[in-house]
Amino acid sequence: MKTSTVLCWCVLIALPMWAEAQTERFVFILNGEKVGTLTAERSGSRITVDSRVDDNGRGARTQESIMIGSDGLPRSWSIKGVAWYGAPVEESFDWQEDQAHWKTLNDQGASTVSGEHLYLPNDASYYALGVYLGALFKAPDHLLQAWPAGTVRAERIREAHVRIAGNDQEVTAWALWGLDVAPVFVVSDGAGRFRGLINETFAMLPEEWGGSFDSFKLLAASLNKDRLGDMARRVTHRWDVPVYLRNVRVFDPTTGTLSALTTVVSFRGVITGVGADLPAPADAVSIDGEGGTVLPGLFDVHVHIGAWDGPLHIAAGVTTVRDMGNDNLALLDLVEDFDAGNIPGPRVIRSGFVEGRSPFSAHNGFVVDNLSDALDAVRWYAARGYWQLKIYNSAHPDWVPALAAEAHRLGMRVAGHVPAFSSSERVVREGYDEVTHINQLLLGFLIDTDKEDTRTPFRFTALGERTGTLDLAGERFQAMVRLMRERGTALDTTLAVFYDMLLARRGELTPVRQPYADHMPGPVQRGLKSAILDMKPQDDSAYRASAQRLLDAVKLLHDAGVPILPGTDDSAGLVLHSELETWQRAGIAPAEILRIATLGCARYFHLDQSLGTVERGKRADLLLIPGDPTHDVGLIRQVRMVMKDGAVYFPSEIHTGMEIKPFSKPPPMSLPAALAKSQP
Repeated sequence: MKTSTVLCWCVLIALPMWAEAQTERFVFILNGEKVGTLTAERSGSRITVDSRVDDNGRGARTQESIMIGSDGLPRSWSIKGVAWYGAPVEESFDWQEDQAHWKTLNDQGASTVSGEHLYLPNDASYYALGVYLGALFKAPDHLLQAWPAGTVRAERIREAHVRIAGNDQEVTAWALWGLDVAPVFVVSDGAGRFRGLINETFAMLPEEWGGSFDSFKLLAASLNKDRLGDMARRVTHRWDVPVYLRNVRVFDPTTGTLSALTTVVSFRGVITGVGADLPAPADAVSIDGEGGTVLPGLFDVHVHIGAWDGPLHIAAGVTTVRDMGNDNLALLDLVEDFDAGNIPGPRVIRSGFVEGRSPFSAHNGFVVDNLSDALDAVRWYAARGYWQLKIYNSAHPDWVPALAAEAHRLGMRVAGHVPAFSSSERVVREGYDEVTHINQLLLGFLIDTDKEDTRTPFRFTALGERTGTLDLAGERFQAMVRLMRERGTALDTTLAVFYDMLLARRGELTPVRQPYADHMPGPVQRGLKSAILDMKPQDDSAYRASAQRLLDAVKLLHDAGVPILPGTDDSAGLVLHSELETWQRAGIAPAEILRIATLGCARYFHLDQSLGTVERGKRADLLLIPGDPTHDVGLIRQVRMVMKDGAVYFPSEIHTGMEIKPFSKPPPMSLPAALAKSQP
């Protein structure tokens, strides 16, 4: 750190915090577009914050009052407003002498103070990151115990120059650890002031810096690449000798059965043998599967992938994903890093996102206000090898036939949300090969599509209030089932995320979150017990009935021969397991679920010549789990080893590096003498 920066920090530490009244104004930038604002008024030790985010018809809106002690630690904190999907927020924290108390709509607690602690609100705005940074800088080793649980640490990474208003300006980049499973990157200026949050697609920056998003995006990409490059070197195991995975049973997706105990051999990314009479020679790597099951690599067909999602997918046994909309250029760079092994991550099938411009627009891909520009976007995607086009909520319904025809002419498939004031039946007839999300399929049977607008959280609350009464056996819905079956139209279900949304209650874990919650860092665990929607108490039974009807609908579609696909649109890796468990809860047989998530998806994407089964000549994409998942798909959470293109990963190593309590231990392994000597 340069001397000037050290002096400025020392001045900040020595003086009473924020002695003069100040107003700070920040903007939220998503993929280059402004999606919200935050204003912080600071007078003495008190800060008031007003924050609002609007994206895709939703966003958090909160008002906060914070009192900071001379040690930089918050002494009181009150928050009111609404969370991202509309659930009400009300939170308070108070620390007087040796007693601290906190209360939210989800939980409450108290503690007798012993040493310095930092309170981590459940529903604070992003300005909280600045409060944390100020407190952590003063703490020994920049580390503090946190309330209600865990520890938080600030790591100064480096100074960097960014281009702001045509001029180079020096900022200091920090990583905050303990808030999530990945570091949170923030920046301070030369005077030591917090100046915002940065990542590759989203940033909170001072208003006057709002036009410099691209500079901070590049900085965030560099920080991610450095940190994840370090992780890749620690957790990626590549050996230029054959790898023998012994004493395993192989799942055959074509029959839904497990083999007798056998051995799987791979070399340089290819499976070179499967058989019981293949003893490992002395010059090979030998891994003892201890009677576990080997599955082909899993697919997640609905992600919006970021750099830190890559290791989480790999740790879950997900070796192939489909991205359903992203910052276009950032995605291309990220895919290159995954494919080169610079960052641990899956192979990525890309979807080109096209959205219409409206007050409710999402901000991925191309956001356009006319059909001509939308058609240009389709051609841009096709020229860059995108697999499909994804149409979104604010696209004009009348654009769909032309967009679908152009995408098909250029060799792409077509999927997406149902544009507002249209219906799933209409978009399928006009060219959709796939409907995205179970709610998008069902909404046309629940609402007045001429009058009710699905670009807002109404598309979620209507699902909760009305789905329970949907007649799945009625002719109207059955006609849709026949239409999809006859045309081969698929459904990307994302069932778990909607099942979770309708069952989420204050202070409780849903069946979707319960299996992994206690493995997460403390702040994440706490957040998983929050309500998501603004559900009124009198609607509880309706929401529960609707959650069950979602399960019934997916089971009915599958049984009728409509292709269903496992997607998440949620926490990387972890929720793919929940998605498959939710299918099992719906009544689909575990072996059939595993078939769809492996060979079924490989066939859907025309990759079954190289992926989808564990057999000689195919790519070495597989995972090892204990027990027999054909009786319970939940066993896949305990994945012990993953292989992607021959690189071996042990999920426990990845999870430990991301502050997740491991779900399993690596299997026993022996290396040939030459390799063993080279190990650190």
